[in-house]
Amino acid sequence: MSALKYPNARKDASVVDDYHGSKIPDFYTWMEDPDCDETKAFVEAQNEISVPYLKECPHREKFFDRLTELYNYPKYSCPFKRGSHYYYFMNSGLQNQSVMYKQANLSSEPRVFIDPNKLSDDGTVSLSGRRFSEDGRYFAYGLSNSGSDWITIKFKDAENEEDLPDVLERVKFSSMAWTHDNKGMFYNAYVDQEGKTDGTEVTSNINQKLFYHRLGTKQSDDVLFAEFKDNPRWMSGAQLSDDGNYVLLSISEGCDPVNRLWYVDLRTLDGGISSIPAWVKLVDNFDAEYEYITNEGSLFTFKTNLNAPRYKLINIDITKPDMNEWKTLIAEHDSDVLEWATCVNQDKLVVEYLRDVKSALELRQLKDGSLLKKFPLDVGSVVGFSGRKEQNEIFYQFTSFLSPGIIFHYDFEKSEPHSEVFREIKVKGFDASLFETKQVFYSSKDDTKIPMFIVHKKGIPLSGNHPTLLYGYGGFNISITPSFSVSRVIFMQHMGGVLAIANIRGGGEYGETWHRGGMLAKKQNCFDDFQHAAEYLINEGYTSPNKLTINGGSNGGLLVAACINQRPDLFGCAVAQVGVMDMLKFHKYTIGHAWTTDFGSSDNEEQFQWLVKYSPIHNVGNSKGPQKNQYPSLLLLTGDHDDRVVPHHSFKYIATVQDKVGASPNQRNPLLIRVDTKSGHGGGKPTSKIIEETSDIYGFIGRNVGADWLDCSVPVSSATNRL
Repeated sequence: MSALKYPNARKDASVVDDYHGSKIPDFYTWMEDPDCDETKAFVEAQNEISVPYLKECPHREKFFDRLTELYNYPKYSCPFKRGSHYYYFMNSGLQNQSVMYKQANLSSEPRVFIDPNKLSDDGTVSLSGRRFSEDGRYFAYGLSNSGSDWITIKFKDAENEEDLPDVLERVKFSSMAWTHDNKGMFYNAYVDQEGKTDGTEVTSNINQKLFYHRLGTKQSDDVLFAEFKDNPRWMSGAQLSDDGNYVLLSISEGCDPVNRLWYVDLRTLDGGISSIPAWVKLVDNFDAEYEYITNEGSLFTFKTNLNAPRYKLINIDITKPDMNEWKTLIAEHDSDVLEWATCVNQDKLVVEYLRDVKSALELRQLKDGSLLKKFPLDVGSVVGFSGRKEQNEIFYQFTSFLSPGIIFHYDFEKSEPHSEVFREIKVKGFDASLFETKQVFYSSKDDTKIPMFIVHKKGIPLSGNHPTLLYGYGGFNISITPSFSVSRVIFMQHMGGVLAIANIRGGGEYGETWHRGGMLAKKQNCFDDFQHAAEYLINEGYTSPNKLTINGGSNGGLLVAACINQRPDLFGCAVAQVGVMDMLKFHKYTIGHAWTTDFGSSDNEEQFQWLVKYSPIHNVGNSKGPQKNQYPSLLLLTGDHDDRVVPHHSFKYIATVQDKVGASPNQRNPLLIRVDTKSGHGGGKPTSKIIEETSDIYGFIGRNVGADWLDCSVPVSSATNRL
């Protein structure tokens, strides 16, 4: 492959930032302005290289056709009941957005309630957030344009199925909580946001406020219910208690699983909801997380990690708020992580645990936490659930690497209640019996055992020659559990691929201890864990460095970039999506300040020393491992409306890599960026864009790891012999 000629991005040597006495040049500061002509020209020049390259990848069109074929299957959510009707989401196959349906009962003919596909010609308007009023009469829903985190909230009369005139703007990271009189709703907005709010801005999101909106009134008349003038980076979410008497306010200062917990008894507001109330500060520090589950009068149940890194349920009588009066309802498990709990059927709890990164579902008594039953589950994840305290039925949805989804129904009113298959989702042309999943535990640099799922066709020889896709995330207490992906199935089915998911530290797979093992000063553990996952796959004969692709998005994009900087010899290909690449300045843009709880901040001298050692932009070419003449084939992806991780993270990184590495005559592997338009961080992306982007990614992978395309008609035994 001949070397590509990359755009000549201007380097401004005059910009040098001083971090506690360390002078750090920032040659591409000008890219931080998305509206300047020079930035637009840079993006255009990059796409003029990457778009033709991706279109010319040998397997790209075959992958596109096969993905279009296999992705065209019905996709369903769990039904949920509000008022006297059931609702659910369904995508018939290739619709850009899933459609919300309404039906009188579970066997009646459904009809369309909201179809987001009619809100834009290209499918780039999506639903983002929704909430019914307590009686099910009114429906509030958020609309996002081009994948932005900004939403516009609109309202609908669910009974008459008529749109209401109410509109709420400048809403972002918002709760939606109706008062039980069904007259209005709490929501969050950034009314003082500087500059534009269309998803292409980079200005910091601060001074979020909580408002109460009464149906039939203008937004300008909404009641300010909470603000934090002395703490502009605080964010809040409101929730009504199950009995409707209390508003609970959860306050966070970042992404760490800790929050303050305030409440107000609505019955004590003499003038009604008319001003900021006198909040009762039940917990007024950031020592632990408190998540409301339910209450019986003044006795509240919360999920918490207080002295319980794997979480537990506690009861607090708010008339006796002293911590010494708090009681444990369900104690922390020795190994399992309590993921969530919800109250159903008046006096029961459905509780989900994570057991070695696999879902376990239980039914327990609310009064004492005692176990009533365990729901049978295969190896996989519970990805959907519906059920409420006042309802006598639940739905839950299971998926795995090899199952697109099964929705179960459990009716408490039956004489012998049990889980019944309500709907099984199937993909035409996919035979799960031809594949296998295994979980291994490998040793990281410090000998910590890291779990990893490996999925592939049955019977493959461990020849060290399989194209392998290694995915990781490792951050923000987020657990990467088994999930179904048509594109990964095609990679295994037609490209002879092996899929590996490494559950590295920084995530929540083993609770808060696992999370803290890969954050702040210990962030390097994430990169070590990922690199040792690669070494395991190589040593065990699954693949070799030139056949190995690493992939991650957002914090996972940071993971990929840091790893190729540190060990370019270990990988043949790397795909980093919407990655955080500038660890010295990330906190200055949009919601980046919230990530300092996981990363730290360069404003702090000690934390600067952590960050500068692995920040992708600042460590290009600084390999820690054996030297190699070139970087792996690299594809970055970002979107022009990504207001979560702003696009200039990727712009500045690709410019640095192309300048420092791409200029070398030894660099034959491509170093590319794909910049999508009318696209954000990933949420709400229309199906048409998903198929195009995914085909580009796997076409790039196939071209750069030398994967063969295996026809469907080829028997499995013959196909594996070709690898």
